[in-house]
Amino acid sequence: MTSVEERRIVIRNDHGENLVGILRETGSKDLVIICHGFQSKKERIPMVTLATTLGREGISAFRFDFAGNGESEGSFMYGNYRREAEDLRAVIRHFRKNQRLITAIVGHSKGGNVVLLYASKYNDVPTVINISGRFHLEKGMEGRLGKDFLQRIKQNGFIDVTNRKGQFEYRVTQESLMDRLTTDTRAACLSIDQNCRLLTIHGSRDKIVPAKDALEFARFIRNHKLHIIEGADHEYTAHQDELATVVLDFVKAVREDRNTAELLQSCERAVNFIKARI
Repeated sequence: MTSVEERRIVIRNDHGENLVGILRETGSKDLVIICHGFQSKKERIPMVTLATTLGREGISAFRFDFAGNGESEGSFMYGNYRREAEDLRAVIRHFRKNQRLITAIVGHSKGGNVVLLYASKYNDVPTVINISGRFHLEKGMEGRLGKDFLQRIKQNGFIDVTNRKGQFEYRVTQESLMDRLTTDTRAACLSIDQNCRLLTIHGSRDKIVPAKDALEFARFIRNHKLHIIEGADHEYTAHQDELATVVLDFVKAVREDRNTAELLQSCERAVNFIKARI
């Protein structure tokens, strides 16, 4: 049985803010990085479930809080997709300096959009898993901000969002709203290298992000696999094990293909060496 330990790790981003995460260490060189969604954190499902399942299979996993969320420093900001992709960049740089092999990046909900943006810009991770990401970022805002949100934010410069009890939750500025509206998901998908393997997972009963958004990712990403989990909601509340199994199988398949390719290359070098000696 694989020995697993958890360690709290702090990584500084390019804005001088400390990002806090939990490394579930198995001793493997391979590492999967898990990104949470909007107003979420590393302790929420499905982030913990995914890290635990990967750990049981001997694959190390790191789940962390984006700046302004959870334990990490910084102010919470609406939108903020590109900056969170840079937070992910800081995390990946940290582990690469420690000789870790980033096998996959996994993002849930908004985190799904973040890992896609990262892949479109840096093209240095072989496997990307988008869980319940939103393709049409111009949609889904009325439920949080109200039907007249564009008019109100133009008048006041911001909108304060409250919960059902009327308590303040966060402020949406005109700048942060435009950050979301100018984040081009389609362009990002088209920019992802065809050698990057991408999996989109979505719940058929997701009431926060419609499952039809998953079909749009399938339209515009070249090396793409789509998996719909029947009956699952946005957080896969009653489908945690199924979600984790789908993610694990995809990560393992890519890792096995990589190991096979490395073995073939090693054999080819050996054959060439023998031919040179004859």
